[in-house]
Formats: sequence, C-alpha cells, structure tokens
Amino acid sequence: MKLKDIAHIRTGDKGNLINIAVIAYDEENYHTLKENITAEVVEDFFSEFCKGEVIRYEIDTLNALNFVLHNFLDGGVTRNLRLDRHGKSMGMALGEMEINISK
Repeated sequence: MKLKDIAHIRTGDKGNLINIAVIAYDEENYHTLKENITAEVVEDFFSEFCKGEVIRYEIDTLNALNFVLHNFLDGGVTRNLRLDRHGKSMGMALGEMEINISK
C-alpha cells in the first residue's frame, strides 16, 4: 500500500528546508503512521537530496505528523536549479512510498 492511500500530504518550502505534513484519514491509520513513518524512514527515503537533519513532530489532535527536512534545497528554492525539488513535488513523492500495514 502507498502512504497516500491512508493519508493526505501538505507541503511547503522556505529557505533551505522543506516541510511535509502527513495527515491520516482516520485515527487508526494515524497510529500506523506513528509506528512506521519515522524521521529515519523519511531521511532514508530522501537520502539523495536531504543533506541535513530530519525532525518529526507529532500533532495528535490532528492525526498528523510534520516533518522538517533541513539542508534540502541546495541553499534555497530560488538558488536551486532543479525545480522538481520544491516542497509540493517532494510531498507527492513521499505519498508514493510503499508501506506495510496489517489490519
């Protein structure tokens, strides 16, 4: 199953970082996300691009995880020659991540 099958994703980029919020469609899937989508998993998924720390914030009241990926944009969106590395594109890429869940 893909991450986008159990959660929707919102993104942003500012300076040299990307922010990706993963919001579960329901509470049961939120617990699955908390267990399986760690900062290390996201860092590994984006290892080709992310050269800094990945921090995960849990927002339990919204059934959401927020990831901040540092040193991702080669100095910033306007300095980066690869336009496909903006937050929206990276959020869509993360949505394609394969995850294993058992129900």
